[in-house]
Amino acid sequence: MSTDVVTLGETMLLLLAVDGLSSSQTPTFVASIAGAEANVACGLSRLGHHVTMFGRVGADPSGRRVRARLQGEGVDIEHLVTDPERGTGLLLRDAPAGRPVTVEYHRSNSAGAALHPDDLRMEVLRDARVLHVTGLSAVLSDSAFAAVELAMDTARQSGVHVSFDPNVRLRLADAVTWRDLMARLIPKADTVLIGDTEMLTLELPDPQACLAAGPTTVVVKRGADGAYATDGTRSWHQPARPVPVVDPVGAGDAFAAGWLSAHVDELPISERLKRACTVASLVVATRGDIEGLPTRQELTDLGTSGADVLR
Repeated sequence: MSTDVVTLGETMLLLLAVDGLSSSQTPTFVASIAGAEANVACGLSRLGHHVTMFGRVGADPSGRRVRARLQGEGVDIEHLVTDPERGTGLLLRDAPAGRPVTVEYHRSNSAGAALHPDDLRMEVLRDARVLHVTGLSAVLSDSAFAAVELAMDTARQSGVHVSFDPNVRLRLADAVTWRDLMARLIPKADTVLIGDTEMLTLELPDPQACLAAGPTTVVVKRGADGAYATDGTRSWHQPARPVPVVDPVGAGDAFAAGWLSAHVDELPISERLKRACTVASLVVATRGDIEGLPTRQELTDLGTSGADVLR
């Protein structure tokens, strides 16, 4: 079976504080998985697409749990490497009501951060329709950057559409480093999915600055204000779907999953934006990075019924 989307990056074990309590107060954590690319992969798989993920996990219980969850979500992990020398990354976080989310990373020298160009399977990548990568993985290590760069170059040379989300995290690197690395990767993308605040960090005054670097489409995520896309000639706007925000983490990845799903389905840009905003809204209304991701049937039901209860 050919792959709709290939992605690569670090998947961590997530421990999420329950009942809206802070990480320092909760007596119980719920285990799940986290990682930008893994979130996108799970979202696409639930929407019925074949997704292959490259990366590394440790030869430890956390790594086995990550593997089991990805596989359970339908993600193709045949080429996910087990690293016998490094542990699986861990992320502790909360989603306390009315307060900012706190995130605690334990990923220094993790298996995922050791992503290497040798971990890629070029025959799988060249046969895919889309490659989706993020800047987050690229800043984890020199070898991870090399892997992301090689994947983007190979995809472009093979006619595979390249989707890129900078996914800026200033706790992983300073703004100067981010600007330097993203300036090297953005020109290799066909589509850039970027947040409005990320544009400020990267000193991109407007979407045209991205387009001038080489991409053909720029999609700007604006949170509660929705999103817009432009190809330099035309622009499309989509308001956010109003929902109570329970947990904002994972919204951008859910947006990417919705956008890429509609891209693979060959829908027009207006419909890609609509699906992206809808999928993101369902995720922020549920605690957890991937727990709110809809199936294809749920997305269809949501679009055809205005009811709160489907019977």
